[in-house]
Amino acid sequence: MTEPPFSGNEGGNQYTPPPQQPGYVPPGGYPPPPSGGYPPPMGQYSGAYTDPAAPFGRHPVTGEPLSEKSKVVAGLLQLLGLFGLVGIGRIYLGYTTLGVIQLVVGLLTCGIGALIWGIIDAILILTDKVRDPAGFPLRDGT
Repeated sequence: MTEPPFSGNEGGNQYTPPPQQPGYVPPGGYPPPPSGGYPPPMGQYSGAYTDPAAPFGRHPVTGEPLSEKSKVVAGLLQLLGLFGLVGIGRIYLGYTTLGVIQLVVGLLTCGIGALIWGIIDAILILTDKVRDPAGFPLRDGT
């Protein structure tokens, strides 16, 4: 008698289920599977699902809808204060008045006050302490 090239039991590592005892009935109480089958695992859907109430996603802790504005972009723009352009991050977020005030203070103080204000403001933006004008938390990424 000849064996097929691969029997699935090379080295004796094939799993064989234990024999069932006579009269064994599997536990009941489980509903039948859905008629259309189970949905595919997350990440394998053909189309991306978007929540109409939160098109930019939700905050991972609070579940609030996220802003369309990025905290990374705002924080980096605010760090332009190192070059005398403090306030650009606030203008990007929609706080135009505050951004212009920061810009004017930067010009009037020859950049020293703006440098400190810009660094502190960038830290606040990057650590989720600042929200957009509508009150939504800023999203991560660009």
